[in-house]
Amino acid sequence: MFYEIRRYQTRPGRREEWVGFMEEVVIPFQTSRGMNVIASFIDEEDPDGYVWMRRFADEAERVRLYEAVYQSERWQQEIGPRVDELLFREKIQVTRAVPTPASGLR
Repeated sequence: MFYEIRRYQTRPGRREEWVGFMEEVVIPFQTSRGMNVIASFIDEEDPDGYVWMRRFADEAERVRLYEAVYQSERWQQEIGPRVDELLFREKIQVTRAVPTPASGLR
């Protein structure tokens, strides 16, 4: 099992709009396709920072779920273009993290 910790930079002044879009559209859509979204955060020190986490059982599951989400017509036609309006895609940072034995996230 591993987690993706994803850090995004919203376009200036659009974080509140981004959070609403994530909570009302992106997260529900991704979970409907099987993604396990663990957490969603705003960055307390960066007014345009946003962080979220997803969990995967293994790499095969990640590949399958990426396909189900990002290759879907809805993502490509509706959700993806909206993401481009709200985020700087080139600034997305993704960390794959495996919990240690004592982690509460095991």
